[in-house]
Amino acid sequence: MKNLRRKTLAAASAATLGVGLALTGGLAPAAAAGPDTSYLVLAPQGANTSKAAARVAAAKGTVVAAYDQIGVLVVRSTNPDFATEVAGAGVESVASTAGLGTALDEGETVEVSAADVASATGDPTKEPLYGQQWDMNMIHLPQAHAVTTGSANVVVGVLDSGISSTHPDLATQIAKDKSTSCIGGVTNTTESAWNPTTSDHGTHVAGTIAAAVNGVGVTGIAPGVKVAAVKVVNDDGYIFPEAAVCGFLWAADHGMQLTNNSYYIDPWELNCKNDARQRPVWQAVQRAIRYSQSKGVLNVASAGNSNYDLAHKITDTGSPNNGTPEDRENLTNACLDLPAEAPGVVTVGAVGPTGEKSYYSSYGQGVIDVTAPGGDTRFRTQGVRSTSTDGILSTTFNTTTKTNGWGYKQGTSMSGPHATGVAALALSAHPGMTPGQLSSFLERTAVAKSCPEGVYNPVPLISATNPNLYDATCSGGARNGFYGAGMVDAYNVVK
Repeated sequence: MKNLRRKTLAAASAATLGVGLALTGGLAPAAAAGPDTSYLVLAPQGANTSKAAARVAAAKGTVVAAYDQIGVLVVRSTNPDFATEVAGAGVESVASTAGLGTALDEGETVEVSAADVASATGDPTKEPLYGQQWDMNMIHLPQAHAVTTGSANVVVGVLDSGISSTHPDLATQIAKDKSTSCIGGVTNTTESAWNPTTSDHGTHVAGTIAAAVNGVGVTGIAPGVKVAAVKVVNDDGYIFPEAAVCGFLWAADHGMQLTNNSYYIDPWELNCKNDARQRPVWQAVQRAIRYSQSKGVLNVASAGNSNYDLAHKITDTGSPNNGTPEDRENLTNACLDLPAEAPGVVTVGAVGPTGEKSYYSSYGQGVIDVTAPGGDTRFRTQGVRSTSTDGILSTTFNTTTKTNGWGYKQGTSMSGPHATGVAALALSAHPGMTPGQLSSFLERTAVAKSCPEGVYNPVPLISATNPNLYDATCSGGARNGFYGAGMVDAYNVVK
């Protein structure tokens, strides 16, 4: 199952178990040290981590982060037998996260030239490049901004690759005191740690949510709110489970009401909680998300870019995407796209400029909650090519030249922050909603979209050998598998 939002790291094997050979008349030699490996060690639900920490020490491990709120320890060890030796009273489960990183697929960023920025003549009340932000009119942003541009009391956690703190459209928008890096599952609040180093993905996402109205560049959906950089993507482009767990807990404990999550966890696009290899990761992530919800956080996540029917999971033949994928057959709904399919998370699909489902957007009756603009630069309509301007224009950061700018990207990574931005406006206009109330309100105010008739195939000639590569069938009525409750609407949530 090809995924255009993420490409996965090879699922490196966990430390192999070594067996000492007894010598005649002597003791078994000490096992040779293995690679320095990260582990998630889970205490029983509701128990503290003291017993688990003691077992970690006895098994020659080092606790690098203790999340007592949810009974999860992030551990490093060179003991090749660590996973076996740590098991026992006080430890519910343990999993190596070696090889469990999921690489962020940047896709192509089409940058707007300095000359085009200088000559742009968008609506001066909205920014010079606003005329190229077709997505904002689609969700009725001008009408919403006549009511409110958002409240600075609302802080959105952007769990991503960092946010450029020097970008002219974002410098005033970042809650620096609430920003951190969570790489390795350990927090680091220095500004350089949460700035982007190898990816501008998080900077693009942040701009869609909250780019300032300052006469420069673009406008965000909620320029009156604040965003916090919660960096979970490391310099190699990988998202390890311990970083995501850290991110959810950091947002929960630092007063954020919303998080945006444009990634999935683990190299398996479908994480099966009935698979012994994946269950501890599932448990840790579930605990982190539940904790964040208990602290008043609504988590919004992208549905994915595989054009996959998430409501009918049968096979997964492309995970892990490391050159040696496994053919997993007869899957069930015990296999989920995390965090998008975790209970209580708002799952967002994508549409292009025509309002039709983007060719890449995953879907599924009962899975997609709402839809939002994500861009569609492959084909605008059947057989008619579109251009890069059919992507989403937002803030960028060139990690090679270390310069800020503006450019186009497409994906459900772009539709997610549209829904998050609209939710931020809703909280600004109607403060005090719980995560459940806000999620329901976002759906009730969405503009319903009907299923297209028959089999949807926006790219009928994409491949001579597989002409139906992007076939998809929509099911459902007013709430359906392509669009969920419908298109998020900024004006409807504030009027």
